[in-house]
Amino acid sequence: MVQDKKNISNIIIGSQYFLYFGVMGISLPYFNLYCYHINLSGFEIGILSAVRSMTMILFPIIWGIVADRFSARRHIYILFNFLSAGIWAFYLYTDNFHIMLLITLCYGVFFTPLISFLEAFTMDILAGEKKSYGKIRVWGTISFIIVTTILGVLIDYFPIKIIILLILAGSLIQALISTKIPKTATQRNLSGSIFKKNVNRRIILFLFCGFLMLMSHGAYYGFFSIHLEHLGYGNTFIGITWALASISEMLVMINSGKIFKSFTLEKVLVFSFLAAALRWFILYCAESPGLILFSQIFHAITYGTFHMASILYIDLLTDDFNKTFGQAVNNAVSYGLGMMVGFFLSGYLYESAGSSFLFLMSSIMALSGGIVLWCFGFLTEKPVKGYLS
Repeated sequence: MVQDKKNISNIIIGSQYFLYFGVMGISLPYFNLYCYHINLSGFEIGILSAVRSMTMILFPIIWGIVADRFSARRHIYILFNFLSAGIWAFYLYTDNFHIMLLITLCYGVFFTPLISFLEAFTMDILAGEKKSYGKIRVWGTISFIIVTTILGVLIDYFPIKIIILLILAGSLIQALISTKIPKTATQRNLSGSIFKKNVNRRIILFLFCGFLMLMSHGAYYGFFSIHLEHLGYGNTFIGITWALASISEMLVMINSGKIFKSFTLEKVLVFSFLAAALRWFILYCAESPGLILFSQIFHAITYGTFHMASILYIDLLTDDFNKTFGQAVNNAVSYGLGMMVGFFLSGYLYESAGSSFLFLMSSIMALSGGIVLWCFGFLTEKPVKGYLS
C-alpha cells in the first residue's frame, strides 16, 4: 500500500517534469521565432528575452522565501500554475510590443518559480532514495526531445500561432495535474534562518562555481549552431549533434542511482567541471565531424550529472525549513544569472573574436570553477557522509 502510494507520487511528479519541459521545449526554441513572424524588431525581441531572464533571477527567490516562511509551497505551486497559464492566454489577443512586454513580465512573476518548487517537492517525496532523482527528472529530457522534434515539423503546416496555443494547452494540463501533488510534511519557518550556520561558506562557494559553470554554457546555447554552420555543416548534422547531447543526458539520468551509489557528490561535481573544460576545449579545436560528435556525448556530464548533483547538494546544505528557497537561489544564480551573463558576454565577443574563441573562454571558465570548488570548497571541508546511503 505504501509502495503503491509512493509510485503514484513519483508518476505525478514525473508528469510535472514532462509537461514543464515540454512547454520549455516549445518556448525556448520557438517563442522568439513567433515574435519575429508577428513583425517585432530584433531589439524588441531582445528586450522580451532580457525581461524573461530578469524574472528568472528575481522572483523564484522571493516566492521561495514566502513558501518556506509560511509552509505554503504546495498551495503557491498550484496557484502559480493556473495564474501563469491564464496570463499566457493573453498572447493570443495581441501583437503589440508594449502589451506583450507587460504580459511577459507578469507571466515571469508566476512561471519562473515553478521549477525550484518542483525540485523541492521531488527531494521531499524521494526522501531516502534521493540518488534516484534522475529517474524522475529524465521525463523532462524525454519530453524536451519529443516536443522540439515534432514541433519543428508542425510549424511548417500550421499557422505560427500554434506555438502560443500549444504552450497554453501544456500549461493548463500541467496546472490541472498539479492539484494532485501529494502533501509533504513541512514545518513553518519562524526562525528567520536561511541556511545552517555551518554550511554558509560551502553554499556561497558552490553558488559562485555554479555561476561559472552555467556562464560557460552561454557560448554553447547561444552560438553552437552558428559555429557549426560557419564550419560548413548543414542543418541535418546540427540537429544530430543536439539530439546526441540530449540522448546522452537522458541515459545518465536513468542511471543516476548507480552513479551516486558509487561516487560522492563532491567527486561528481568536480568531475563535471573538468569534463566541461575538456568539452569546450575540444569545440575550440575541433573541425572534424567525429570529434564534434564525441564532444556532444560530454553533455551527459556537463549538464546531466552536474545538474543532478547540484540539486542534491543544495538539498543537503539547506535545512528542512528552507528547501524551496535553496533550490530557488541555485536556479537563479546558475541558470538565471550565469546563463544571462554567458549570453551577453558571448554576444559581445562574437563579432570581434569569432565563435571558436568563445569556447576557449568557456573552457577557462569551467576549469576555474572546478579548481575553486576543489581547492576552497572540498579540500578545506570534510566530505558529507551518509546523505545518499
